[in-house]
Amino acid sequence: MFKSLPIQLVQEESDDLIQMINPEQESDLKPEDLPEELSILPIKNTVLFPGVVIPITVGRQKSIKLVKKAYQGSRIIGVVAQKNSQAEEPTVEDLYRAGTVARIIKMLVLPDGNTTIIIQGKNRFAIKEFVQEEPYLTAHIQLQSEPKLNANGKETKALVQSLKDAATKILKLNPEIPIEAQVALDNISSMAFLVHFLASNLNVEVAEKQKILETQNLVDRGTLLLQYMLKDIQMLEIKHEIQKKVHTDIDQQQRDYFLRQQIKVLQDELGYDGPDKEVEKLRKRAENKSWPQPVADHFSKELDKLLRINPMAAEYPVAMNYVEFMLDLPWGEYTLDDFDLKRAKKILDQDHFGLEKVKTRILEYLAVLKLKQDMRGPILCLYGPPGVGKTSLGRSIAKALQRKYVRMSLGGVHDEAEIRGHRKTYVGAMPGKILQNLKKAQSSNPVFILDEIDKVKADFRGDPSSAMLEVLDPEQNNTFGDNYLEVEYDLSKVLFIATANALDTIHSALRDRMEVIEVSGYTLEEKVEIAAKHLVPKQLKEHGLKTSDVKISRAAIAKVVNSYTRESGVRNLERKIGTLVRSIAKSVAMEEPFDKMVTEETVTKVLGVEIFDEELYQGNDIAGVVTGLAWTQVGGEILFVESSLSKGKGGLTISGQLGDVMKESAMAALSYLKSNADALNIDHRVFQQYDLHIHVPAGAVPKDGPSAGITMFTSLASIYTQRKVKAKLAMTGEITLRGKVLPVGGIKEKILAAKRSGIKELVLSSKNRRDIDEIEKHYLKGLVFHYVDSVEEVMKIALLKDQVDKPMKFVFAEQKIHA
Repeated sequence: MFKSLPIQLVQEESDDLIQMINPEQESDLKPEDLPEELSILPIKNTVLFPGVVIPITVGRQKSIKLVKKAYQGSRIIGVVAQKNSQAEEPTVEDLYRAGTVARIIKMLVLPDGNTTIIIQGKNRFAIKEFVQEEPYLTAHIQLQSEPKLNANGKETKALVQSLKDAATKILKLNPEIPIEAQVALDNISSMAFLVHFLASNLNVEVAEKQKILETQNLVDRGTLLLQYMLKDIQMLEIKHEIQKKVHTDIDQQQRDYFLRQQIKVLQDELGYDGPDKEVEKLRKRAENKSWPQPVADHFSKELDKLLRINPMAAEYPVAMNYVEFMLDLPWGEYTLDDFDLKRAKKILDQDHFGLEKVKTRILEYLAVLKLKQDMRGPILCLYGPPGVGKTSLGRSIAKALQRKYVRMSLGGVHDEAEIRGHRKTYVGAMPGKILQNLKKAQSSNPVFILDEIDKVKADFRGDPSSAMLEVLDPEQNNTFGDNYLEVEYDLSKVLFIATANALDTIHSALRDRMEVIEVSGYTLEEKVEIAAKHLVPKQLKEHGLKTSDVKISRAAIAKVVNSYTRESGVRNLERKIGTLVRSIAKSVAMEEPFDKMVTEETVTKVLGVEIFDEELYQGNDIAGVVTGLAWTQVGGEILFVESSLSKGKGGLTISGQLGDVMKESAMAALSYLKSNADALNIDHRVFQQYDLHIHVPAGAVPKDGPSAGITMFTSLASIYTQRKVKAKLAMTGEITLRGKVLPVGGIKEKILAAKRSGIKELVLSSKNRRDIDEIEKHYLKGLVFHYVDSVEEVMKIALLKDQVDKPMKFVFAEQKIHA
């Protein structure tokens, strides 16, 4: 506002011109004082208000003709603002329909040939119609009279004072406005002239000034003007605050610079290292790094950037941590491999009893590495139940190769940034765990164990499994990109070994990048050997005892395995042995008498009541009870399928928290039995007049899988025929509606579960014979295998001709025949 003042523009003119801005000298024109047709002068970028004197430079030929003729005559013209300021020759459509009658006070011809006129606004008018456009615009107009106003009214006085206060505030906030403006403002006493004078100098668009001009009531005109002025004040205040803040920041920076220079001088005097010396130390450390040239260039840029950052700024420690992390990474630093395979075999045999197939595959893997001298090979994935030694196998491999050992647990990882890191722009950004572990190992070729890779979960923060694809792909991991590091890192020399309890939860593309090696559970004999050679000495050492203090007999260990730990691995077995050792450690510490030989009686005394029976098999005295075999993530188990019949209407109930697959197996078995009832001498009426209930005990435990088909069929055949099931027999296999027996998985774990439970005979699909052939012979000792292709063969093996002791007698109601 007040960018240019009319009074300054005419101050070189005569005194009577200055007096004309005095509202006391104003007088409204009357309609009879005007010609019938008024010449219309279009003006750009401003609006003329009554009483206000402004200069206008006339450049258009039409406008020059109009001004010259008017100046020679009455000097009265109509001034109308243009809507479009870009139009050089405006038409009637480009003009507003309201303007101000003006009197030309002075016309000046400037040296550059332009004509400038000084005009004063008189009355507002509205155009009724345009009469002509050539040689200039003329129109019929109607004067807009100003309604009388009570100058002493409260509303008028308040409005005038508000306008003056707002104008004064604008003058204070805008230093560009000359001091004479306040003098001019103080000399205005007329409200009409005050409104018009302020509106003319208001810093708003032409359309908003035109809106003020067209407002009929003077009070409304002043109120609208006040709204625009208040907006202008807000903008000026914001601008003033920004300028003040910038000025303060510059002062603060200058102060900080001065203080930093003083600190630098003091540090030099005291012998402390300043930021410059720290950066130089980092640069010297970088000279010993054998990193690629692009990485060296990137590091140099980061150091140069660090020098430009204020050491007291929040960004400085972030940048410092980044360059230090780059230096801490083992770029091109490798340990020498020991490829003595005989030594490796000896270490594997010492650390792990059994697992011959797994150890053979690991030795083959190491042999290829020795011959190839290249890490680009399959990523190993050790798959099996908990406690069988998957993670410790990885430690043994690192020991055999004399490499650094790194273990990273992926259980519960659901953030992609855990693998790839965060971008540096985030607050609290950190590198991924892959690079963090390499930094700890201080080697670029450690044995890296990715533990529990099947427990990785995806959520809204990304899919860590997808991030692992690059890590475990030999074709890609030589250019691994961490979001935090921002440069590529070579992971191709790292020996990655993953472990998993289940394969179905691993991302399919991730599983495709790994060679799965199954690590199955241990037999009773293997557990006894593992406990005697590894677990007992380890627990004695951890509890501060010597081997001379106590001896645990093999019979006692076998008692612990059979009666207290039914698992595929040995983790729970180690806990129980620890309990036995602690009881002895307590006696030693308290100097109490104790028996150094731990026997079966000692085991029962310390561990309490036996958790598991010697044989879980429950006999064959009841019809419809059949023993099946199941696979779980913690090893194999036996389960029972029970069936019962009761008088009813042929209903079917299935219980025991069975999944969809097991329910479908039950339906398939029942359908096959119904279609072949005649072959089993089953009366068809039993299916209509008796309800069938199929139950798998441990109802609180969810169960599912394709292994129970023939078990359910045998249970149904037994209950409907009341024939006995062969003693100490278990079975596993899926059934089809045609009576075919399909193969299933997890055979070794199921065989171990059968041996633990006292089972002597097993019924399997003939296609599972290949799985049996791959199992070591000592696992199969004491077991008889029956290989079948159809359920008829299953019945011949599983069902005896004898009925149970108290067979159920079926009573059928007579069916009425309707004529």
